[in-house]
This record gives sequence, structure tokens and C-alpha cells, in this order.
Amino acid sequence: MALRPLNDRIIVKRSEPELRTASGIVIPDSAGEKPEQGVVVAVGPGRRNDTGDFVAPGVKPGDKVIFGKYSGQSVKVDGDELLVVREEDLFAIIE
Repeated sequence: MALRPLNDRIIVKRSEPELRTASGIVIPDSAGEKPEQGVVVAVGPGRRNDTGDFVAPGVKPGDKVIFGKYSGQSVKVDGDELLVVREEDLFAIIE
């Protein structure tokens, strides 16, 4: 089954959190309250602004993004846990 997001919604697949730093230090669960990362799977067509002009999304499928830990709505599709968020819930694109 494929999902096609509507308006300014974006479907993101969460990346697994890093449990160790590059130097091998274990990161405790209490330190996991930072924003999460994921990869954009699908993007809606965009939204209309206050003047009625169409605004296309600033992300595209394949972009790595940072978003809030409690952002969006989780959905399960073909065994994959995906997250549906609004574009405004994304903090940044990782380049």
C-alpha cells in the first residue's frame, strides 16, 4: 500500500537513534529527549498562504530531516512505522 500525503503533510521514516557516540560512549535513555531524525518518504503538493497563493513544500523525498520527538501522527504501512507531519513540524534538512 502506498500513501499520498495531502496538502503540506510529509511522510517521514524515522532513523534509528544512535545508542553510542563515534568514540563508543553509550548514550543513556535520559539523553534521548533531543529532536529525532528521519528520511522523507513522500511529500504532499503544498498549501495555500494567507493571500491564497500556492506554496510548494521545501523538502523532497530522500531528504534527511530533523523533527520534534512528539511531532506528527504514527502510521503503520506494510510493517513499516511511518510518521505523518506538517512541514512546519520539521526543524531542518540535514545536508
